[in-house]
Amino acid sequence: MPKQKVGENESCSSLAKKKGFYWKTIWEHGENAALREKRKDPNVLAADDDIFIPDLVPKEVSKGTEAKHSFVRKGEPTEIKMQLLELGEPRKNAPYIFECNGKSKNGQTDGEGILKQFVPGDAKSARLLFKDGTEIHNLRIGSLDPHDLATGIVQRLNNCGFKFNASSIKKGMSAKEAFEEGKVGNKGVRALKNFQAQNGLEANGKLDGATIAKFEELCK
Repeated sequence: MPKQKVGENESCSSLAKKKGFYWKTIWEHGENAALREKRKDPNVLAADDDIFIPDLVPKEVSKGTEAKHSFVRKGEPTEIKMQLLELGEPRKNAPYIFECNGKSKNGQTDGEGILKQFVPGDAKSARLLFKDGTEIHNLRIGSLDPHDLATGIVQRLNNCGFKFNASSIKKGMSAKEAFEEGKVGNKGVRALKNFQAQNGLEANGKLDGATIAKFEELCK
């Protein structure tokens, strides 16, 4: 089977769910070595990335009759993990309600403000509720673009609370072109500088290695 293009808001987990695979079967396939080197994270892919999906081969298992047998499908659901901050500090031990695909779960962040939940591989959205449902956050799942794209940096800035109008950014525009050549305008560069300053980095408005590393730490 030839390689196919990754679609908008698709990830290795969502493709695996759609095709009936365990996500590692796709991600660790030899034909996807170049994609692994380029993207590093199986759930942060760009639209139009090339990905190889092998043919699905049915597995046959011999079992005795007149008995019950249990079969477990590996790799489903997928775990999401995020750290929640409030005024720059971890939101520790905070009770919440997590809603996804019509199901609701109660949980509590840990001592570092970390939330972990399992979701179906093809989940696209969820809701996170605090304070008995009076505080609601809408989450988009599997739609984070790679950091070498301008949209990926904008998404990461938004996730960290540095929002600005990014309507001038075109699909597929590189992050360097958008931020270091002024395509995002003064407000975009200012948002990046504010992010750098808040995180103890040199506020130079450039996507240097330290800035990218901090984005990857905070926005995986």
